[in-house]
Amino acid sequence: MASSSNSNPEVDWNRSRESKRKKRRKIGGENQVQQVKTEKIRWRSEAEQLSYSVKLIEALREAQARRNSSPPAPAANCRTVRDTANRILAVSAKGRSRWSRAILTNRLRTRLNNSNKHKKHKKLKVTGDIRSKKLPVLKRTLPPLQRKVRVLGRLVPGCRKLPFPNLLEEASDYIAALEMQVRAMDALAGLLTGAESFSGPPNLLGSNLSQP
Repeated sequence: MASSSNSNPEVDWNRSRESKRKKRRKIGGENQVQQVKTEKIRWRSEAEQLSYSVKLIEALREAQARRNSSPPAPAANCRTVRDTANRILAVSAKGRSRWSRAILTNRLRTRLNNSNKHKKHKKLKVTGDIRSKKLPVLKRTLPPLQRKVRVLGRLVPGCRKLPFPNLLEEASDYIAALEMQVRAMDALAGLLTGAESFSGPPNLLGSNLSQP
């Protein structure tokens, strides 16, 4: 009669393989938890907000220096601040999101289009038949949820044709980035207001703002 203490090699191998699987699942679960924690604190740290604020100030100073020769209208100033703030926000994302890459790509495309406006193009003659014929637009009613998803895809840059799970991921990151942008610009506005009514010891952002 064989002793019960003798182990079966096949059983031991199966146990070892199952143990390795459990370890891999545990490590994978820990990595996912760590990734979720990292995503939750993204755009919410003071270091990111300070870095964004400093980059924004430098970019605005450069834009103002380029426009000193011909002072723009107030509407152009507002548009410059808005475009610069969004561009720096996209740069701060470091290309890790679709919306940030879309902002930078659209900016480059706009610059190319503006440069092409100064070039002369030959006008193509359009025949009367082609001009007069228009295809009828088919009106289709979409379900309410699908309409909301489509609107959300239009609000997030570069995300019109994304699947719904990816769209939610991009939208949550974009909203968090915009919230950080609002906090940073609100802090800068407070510094500017305080600098006009109060002269105190300059801090990091104040020294950048006070430089000519």
